[in-house]
Amino acid sequence: MKLARTYGDCVPFTLGPQPILFLNHPDYFNQVLVVDHRNFVKAPGMERAKGLLGEGLLTSEGDLHHRQRRLAQPAFHRQRLGTYGSVMTEYARRMREEWHNGQTVDIAQEMMRLTLSVVAKTLLGADVEGEVDAIGEALSVSIQHFFHIRLPFVSMLEKLLPPLFPTSGEQFAHARTRLETIVFRIIAEHRACGEDRGDLLSMLMLAKETEGDGGSMTDTQLRDEAMSILLAGHETTATALTWTWYLISRHPDVETTWHAELTRVLQGRPPTVKDLSQLPYTEMLLAESMRLYPPVWLIGRRALKSYTIDPETLPQNGLILMSPYVIHHDARYFPEPEVFDPTRWTPEAKAARPKLAYCPFGAGPRQCIGEGFAWMEGMLLLATLAQRWRMRLTPGHQVRLQPLVTLRAKGGIPMILEERRSASSS
Repeated sequence: MKLARTYGDCVPFTLGPQPILFLNHPDYFNQVLVVDHRNFVKAPGMERAKGLLGEGLLTSEGDLHHRQRRLAQPAFHRQRLGTYGSVMTEYARRMREEWHNGQTVDIAQEMMRLTLSVVAKTLLGADVEGEVDAIGEALSVSIQHFFHIRLPFVSMLEKLLPPLFPTSGEQFAHARTRLETIVFRIIAEHRACGEDRGDLLSMLMLAKETEGDGGSMTDTQLRDEAMSILLAGHETTATALTWTWYLISRHPDVETTWHAELTRVLQGRPPTVKDLSQLPYTEMLLAESMRLYPPVWLIGRRALKSYTIDPETLPQNGLILMSPYVIHHDARYFPEPEVFDPTRWTPEAKAARPKLAYCPFGAGPRQCIGEGFAWMEGMLLLATLAQRWRMRLTPGHQVRLQPLVTLRAKGGIPMILEERRSASSS
């Protein structure tokens, strides 16, 4: 934020010996992510991320990435997405029945549990509710250690630790083993079934590459994709939902308008995919939440060769950094950018802004393949839970940002649950 305010939209600087170019304009985002995307690979941290995710969609590059994306794309077509909706609503209904009036919950942790169960069931065809805490803990450990397990000073420090304490590398390896055990078990169950069970993993297992060598995925490739699905498929949506509940709790006028829409459209019944087009305010809430707190807050690219973006030239292997968080808080595109205002997302307001002034899912060939899935899931989970519950931030709790792989809330967000009187019997 300080770089953008002080130096403008194209800021060269160095971090040690590493040349970096920070960009903060929709045209620059389009040039790097869309027009000239072949000049870059994802960075930073992707090599380290491969220690957990292998060569999945999040980390692979070039022809391999194109092949994997072609195989996965049909699972996110509109017709297939529609079949996932009832699962999303059912898992949200189960959660809202577990809650009690006056109960204090960490809404960040609750949303992680919910979205992890949803993504495992819809995309991997596995019911992991009994293992969701163990999986979530292992994923959290992995995220926390992604970007420092191979840094030299960490290795030096760990040599000084007593042997009774696990090193960060050991913690990461243990978390990865726990996740792989579960993932390979799910893959084996799918192999034994041999049928399309309606989930992404089945489709990947049975798909043949029609534009390439005609082959199908090995268990190792399936493992890489499943690990990527577990991480990316729940972490970002859970983070978006967490911040949405937090923002709603602070804006009772917005909450009143939202509840009126839910009551008018749903009339007490569970939401379905067909209802989504009739819930524009719900979509606007979620869009504005991801503007203020985009789950993917930083996008990095490494230049394969020297690259000029007026007026600067970045040398080969230089880094380009672009922050959705920073551009989403730019008053040129979002007047009074710190204000939570869902009406920014009327069709007229959206049309008046440059497209990439808002980019919570990235852009170009690497744009999130699950964007449609995430919008549908976010709206259905919000609507289902809000039919019965409203949430209030625990008095005295200070909410702080924790920018890891995603933009988490440090220490979680404790919320007090209040049952809606008009919805107590729904």
